[in-house]
Amino acid sequence: MIAHDIFQPLHLLLILLAVLIVLGPKRLPDASRAVGRSIREFRSATTLDPPAKAAADSSEPADRGA
Repeated sequence: MIAHDIFQPLHLLLILLAVLIVLGPKRLPDASRAVGRSIREFRSATTLDPPAKAAADSSEPADRGA
């Protein structure tokens, strides 16, 4: 089983180190945020439940103009 040996802690650490070198410390938070957003959108697109509007609307304050 080759796939079982791929995700060892040392391998993951080396991958994270390579990503840090390529992206740099300033762009790493934006890149990880984009990956998280993509995973969230993919999960919501693959489920049969209707999308939750409350989670998207919670980022904006309710009393913006009042």
